[in-house]
Amino acid sequence: MELTPSAHRDTFARDHLPPADQWPTLLESPYPPQLNCGAELLDRTVERLGPDRPVFRTGDGAVWTYGELRERVDRIAHALTGPLGVVPGNRVLLRGPTTPWLAACWLAVMKAGAIAVTVLAQQRAEELAAMCEIAAVRHALCDARSLGELTAVRAPGLRITPYGGGTPNDLLRLAAAAGPAPYPAVPTAADDIALIAFTSGTTGRPKGCLHFHRDVLAVADTFSASVLRPRPDDVFAGSPPLGFTFGLGGLVIFPMRAGASSLLLERAGPRQLLPAIAEHRVSVLFTAPTAYRVMLAEPGGHDLGSLRRCVSAGENLPAATWREWLDRTGVRIINGIGATELLHIFISAADDAIRPGTTGVPVPGWQARVVDGGGSPVADGTPGLLAVRGPVGCRYLDDPRQREYVRDGWNLTGDTYVREPDGYFRYVARADDMIISAGYNIAGPEVEDALLGHPDVAEAAVVGRPDALRGEIAVAYVVLRDGVAPGERTTAALTAAVRARLTPYKCPRAFVYVDELPRTPTGKLQRFRLRAEAHGGTGAQGHGGPRPEALRDAARSGRKTLE
Repeated sequence: MELTPSAHRDTFARDHLPPADQWPTLLESPYPPQLNCGAELLDRTVERLGPDRPVFRTGDGAVWTYGELRERVDRIAHALTGPLGVVPGNRVLLRGPTTPWLAACWLAVMKAGAIAVTVLAQQRAEELAAMCEIAAVRHALCDARSLGELTAVRAPGLRITPYGGGTPNDLLRLAAAAGPAPYPAVPTAADDIALIAFTSGTTGRPKGCLHFHRDVLAVADTFSASVLRPRPDDVFAGSPPLGFTFGLGGLVIFPMRAGASSLLLERAGPRQLLPAIAEHRVSVLFTAPTAYRVMLAEPGGHDLGSLRRCVSAGENLPAATWREWLDRTGVRIINGIGATELLHIFISAADDAIRPGTTGVPVPGWQARVVDGGGSPVADGTPGLLAVRGPVGCRYLDDPRQREYVRDGWNLTGDTYVREPDGYFRYVARADDMIISAGYNIAGPEVEDALLGHPDVAEAAVVGRPDALRGEIAVAYVVLRDGVAPGERTTAALTAAVRARLTPYKCPRAFVYVDELPRTPTGKLQRFRLRAEAHGGTGAQGHGGPRPEALRDAARSGRKTLE
């Protein structure tokens, strides 16, 4: 595919796009060759609806208008391209809790023609270092409260600029000194890269997903416009942070495209969301099935009457949760499946088109089918691999796994699905080794590496176990070194070791101490046996317990006793 001439002076990201023959087929995208998504979301919305509409709200009652946001974004953009020396195409890492300032930094990076690499405030130095290396990051904007792990990153030439801390080099001081002059957005190409979103790989090595300026608008103009259908007076809120594309879309892109506002909460767990919905009259909610289940379990008394749209993604939404939420609130949850590789939701349904227990149908502008291992479509009712294509497609940053995700022009999401005869798609399971827990992706090998770094661990394997609340939890099967006793003290030490290296949500929630792991005669770990044992629940106590007989026999003989 021929790309439009780029406005980027730093061409690293475009230079490391996959080869053209490995790209997915892209469906028609109605955007001009020159496009800056930051200007479209902010400047064009101000032109259409005026500067006085609220855009961001905070839990303490502060309200930013679109006009105030534009002035602050433009000041930050001047600071970026002035004293900080950012040029179009540079990668700028963004880190901090969900606040209007983090969103303003993201928009400023867009208008400056740079590339945003938004990460989680909870991610550890080791994880951040890998992303900085893969994306060749040289600039970082970080909430002053979240500097700790980032300053520990050893990345050559990385310049970290804090914001909100009041130091002489604070971004907000530099922005104030820049003055109120408008910042004319860099005239980026529609297919210039706007952001790199990192997602976990099943090998543990993160994958950088490259998304264009037109992609940012495409997800708003397909799922949001056609399925969600927001209104300018809506108030959005949700649990996903801006480091996840689910949160970036639901809390920034979608409301701004519609001229609506968003409540940005630094803490947005289910128990914080309930009173926030009532206090701020939230009308559109984005969160995962786990959060809906937790909110349903909370005592009543919270006024949820302002809600009119509730969106669920990140993990499978059980029909029972859907029905209970409808009974409690009168609102039908809009279920959906999205992927970091595809930026946001591509199969969904709303209102009377919803079929509880299914994900939905392809969002207008997208196509989907279920295929076998060779890529051929299977009959309705037959489980197979979900394949999708639309205006956005997977483009990994210099990663050979591109060939695994994109085949014959289709994006293979790693999910097993069934297409029902009426055209609805029903989730079956993950088709790979990824663990999906409360909407978070956890790569078992990454957690295993962290465990193996502890001196008490001889071997480790991490798989998913079904869980009524979280969908799945990560379970660690651990072989301890001679002389180390299993028990609460060992579990506490291993938990602390994982949390020191990885984001806390990746830490196993159960440990099973075993004599040996099941392997083939050639020594290859047989994960399917551990998964089968975990799904059966036999002997998987929180910190040990007797070794399951079937697992022990499988480990010693290689026989398929657990299938």
